[in-house]
Amino acid sequence: MNTENRILFYGVNWCGDCKRSKRVFSDMQVPYVWFDLDENPRAVQFVKSVNQGMRRVPTIVFPDGTMLVEPRDDVLRAKLLEYQS
Repeated sequence: MNTENRILFYGVNWCGDCKRSKRVFSDMQVPYVWFDLDENPRAVQFVKSVNQGMRRVPTIVFPDGTMLVEPRDDVLRAKLLEYQS
């Protein structure tokens, strides 16, 4: 799968923060590539590598290399607006 120029969303289906962030993406109609840590050991490795060894979700990576980890809805919305423009 080509993930270049795509938003990468690392999370798990049972996580309340992940569900909340997915809702923001849906409301704003912004596509992303989903990586489920419960099913993808490489995704777990990546998340731990960028979060000081912790499995913090959601970890959202933008095409410019910036990341949001466990963002509040208002912070995520602002970043998505920036991304869309």
